[in-house]
Amino acid sequence: MSCCPDIAVPVAEKAGRKTARAEEIRLASRDLGDGLRQTILTLPDVHCAACIAAVEGTLGKTPGVELARVNLSTRRVTINWRGNDGESPDFAAALANIGYASHLASIEEDTQNPVLSSLLKALAVAGFSAMNIMILSVSVWSGADPETRHAFHMVSAALALPAVIYSGRIFYRSAWAALRHGRGVGVLLAFALSVYDTLHNAPYAYFDASTSLLFVLLAGRTLDHLMRGRARSAVGALSRLAPRGSSVIRADGTIDYVPLSEVKPGMHLLVTAGERVPVDGVVVKGASELDCSLVSGESRWKRAEPGSALQAGVMNLANPLTLIATASADGSFLAEMTRMMEAAESERSSYRRIADRAAGLYSPVVHGVALLSMLAWLYGTGDLHKSVTIAIAVLIITCPCALGLAVPMVQVVAGRRLFERGIMARDGSAFERLNEIDTVLLDKTGTLTLGDMRLVNAGDIQPRLLSLAAEMARVSRQPASVAIAAASAGRQSSPVTFDSLKETHGCGIVGRAGDAVYRLGRPSWASFAPPIEIGTSSTTVLSKDGETIAVFAFEDSIRPGARELVQTLRSAGLSVSMVSGDNHPAVSSVARQLDIGEFSAELLPGEKVEAIRSLSAAGRKVLMIGDGLNDAPALAAAHVSIAPASATDIGRSASDFVFLGHSLMAVRDIMQTASRADALIRQNFGMAVAYNLVSVPFAIAGQVTPLAAAIAMSLSSIIVVGNALRLGARVGKYGRSFRAREPARAAK
Repeated sequence: MSCCPDIAVPVAEKAGRKTARAEEIRLASRDLGDGLRQTILTLPDVHCAACIAAVEGTLGKTPGVELARVNLSTRRVTINWRGNDGESPDFAAALANIGYASHLASIEEDTQNPVLSSLLKALAVAGFSAMNIMILSVSVWSGADPETRHAFHMVSAALALPAVIYSGRIFYRSAWAALRHGRGVGVLLAFALSVYDTLHNAPYAYFDASTSLLFVLLAGRTLDHLMRGRARSAVGALSRLAPRGSSVIRADGTIDYVPLSEVKPGMHLLVTAGERVPVDGVVVKGASELDCSLVSGESRWKRAEPGSALQAGVMNLANPLTLIATASADGSFLAEMTRMMEAAESERSSYRRIADRAAGLYSPVVHGVALLSMLAWLYGTGDLHKSVTIAIAVLIITCPCALGLAVPMVQVVAGRRLFERGIMARDGSAFERLNEIDTVLLDKTGTLTLGDMRLVNAGDIQPRLLSLAAEMARVSRQPASVAIAAASAGRQSSPVTFDSLKETHGCGIVGRAGDAVYRLGRPSWASFAPPIEIGTSSTTVLSKDGETIAVFAFEDSIRPGARELVQTLRSAGLSVSMVSGDNHPAVSSVARQLDIGEFSAELLPGEKVEAIRSLSAAGRKVLMIGDGLNDAPALAAAHVSIAPASATDIGRSASDFVFLGHSLMAVRDIMQTASRADALIRQNFGMAVAYNLVSVPFAIAGQVTPLAAAIAMSLSSIIVVGNALRLGARVGKYGRSFRAREPARAAK
């Protein structure tokens, strides 16, 4: 059954929704240059692949529109257009003509979800009606006397009426929409014929079939909406990183807090400690430490000083900074990250599940067969009642319940099995996509490594100097200081008693003991000697009166299971590469330890996305495994994505799977389960098709009553569910490896 928009009415008639008029669209659009503008509209009524085709097709025919792309996860459409004399096309009117409400998208969307609330209420009403009618039907079909049977039919009609009217409005708010999209035809026909038979005191009525079918359809719609809602959280979380406003320093020295939309290039902004940089800018006054994990994914803090270029979203950790804005909020790095996330999710949402592809052919074929059956029997017998009854039997016995359960039931069982192993599946369709991948991209910091600094040369440092450095390091929470303090735990106390200890953010720690001055920090700051590097490790220097007395080398700890996972992926015929925003020496060191031949370092978030798009354009199906804020667009752009639980909220939201443990071998468990789930899905489809091939001829021949059709439909659904439950019992049979890809495919 299709699940396209509900009503073909003007947008202004939607209660509480504002019409996106042409002038509003023009003012809210973004200039892409060369006369091309971009507008993003929210479409609350978009539900499925057919909706996407309808919206994109209609907008594509609108004069001036060059591109229209729907993102099903966020329920938004991005439109690139050129207007005559600066006027925008009336997108809202074009969408209203095909039954879609629209309004201008905003970063701060309403947190309430009226669509979900409406679905849950409709599902509750349909479930209540179906349950009670089914109880009454048991007595009717068991041979109740005529008076009791008629009374039960009347009660069933009273129970079915609110379900058909209230719950069914989700599928057919106008007769034309129901007929045009094939929605609810079986429900309406079964209900209408049942009312007719009840009024004429016929022995049988089919209220149970109509309400049960309605309940099943609504359950599928509600579950799908909940799943889409999880995907929408990634873009929303990224948008909320942007501050609501900024402190602007006026020409007379006064400071005003203005909305972010009013910040323009050239303005002087004040960013205090603990605030995120609101827009891209250059520091003109002050020095501080920055958390740049949003940009590079590195856990180490970075120094900001006059002349440093900062990007929106970077966190100021220490001292106030004054900067000149170089971009507006709409043109900043954070806004670009949000657009990349939306574009990436839009590309992924174009993936059509197996069930969607089957349903695209299923509904028109079934309705065509039912119509032809009714016409043939009407022509042959002239009995309209019998002809309609046979048509209803065909519609019920071919109800897509088994077909609809074939995929989601397996996905639910697979998700439960993974959850028992500490793995969460955020998108059921990812099980299908995971079986198509041939390329794996791995982030470094926080993914292949744990993101923790580790002192690697503690054995080469004199114990007294290590204790001295640890005493200084305890006043700081900087990652290198924490690593030094941890390495010295349980050892002898410092041989020096400090009169004072002071941390200079971005440089290190100064300690005074009598006339001696000790420094622990950056080599260029702590010592008069030239900077010292130990291999590819990061270094910190301990000096006394400017003379280096100890050098500390740090490396990031490799995540458990990283080596085994890389070997397992290779043995399955997959291409494995590393992409990271970290510096080249650090990335090279990890790649060498894990025997990864291909790697890229110092990549910005946009460059990671471009790398994935390049691979996709070459026909590759990419699995991205990452954790940081800077990985979120790449996780959304990949064919399928996995993140550890230690990832940022946005990284987890953008991923299809999240594993709770430390070991990367959870990825292997995910792929094992996905491989088995794929096999069961195909078996379920085979059984659903075989069931229809056997049962439909009997229904067309008039040998099946609507009751028998409903029983057969239920049995087919039970078989599909039972087959899906085999997933848990059979996963172990595949041992500790997952299905290897075909050599030809892996060699692409």
